[in-house]
Amino acid sequence: MRGIDVRRMLRPAAVGALLLTGAAVGAAPAQAPSLRVLAQIETGQWQLRETGGGTTRSVCVSDPRVLLQLRHGGAAQCSRFVIDNQGQQGTVHYTCAGAGHGRTTIKLETPRLMNITTQGVVDGLPFDSAIEARRLGDCT
Repeated sequence: MRGIDVRRMLRPAAVGALLLTGAAVGAAPAQAPSLRVLAQIETGQWQLRETGGGTTRSVCVSDPRVLLQLRHGGAAQCSRFVIDNQGQQGTVHYTCAGAGHGRTTIKLETPRLMNITTQGVVDGLPFDSAIEARRLGDCT
């Protein structure tokens, strides 16, 4: 019988724990990861329209990081992990304690037009949305 290498067994568990807690990105729950695409998004009044005839809403975006958690906007205790960090596109997975989790991809067409895809679970129910976002102007 061969001996069990405990260190080898614990390594995947440690990595998983880091991913679940958000420690892998070194961000506190109230902070967002640094996505290059977010720096290119203009602040102001944005129209979010779900593709396929879904709902349309208008939001004032003073901080583009709010676009990462459209379904978990009010959840303060969220950890985030950057999956993809390109100049024109970024993807984040986030987990909100007691409220669910999600994965959001922002693809920038221009600083005033982007596509957002988001899916996950909120309050025990799944969601999956594709959203076209257009900047309308300054916030009122």
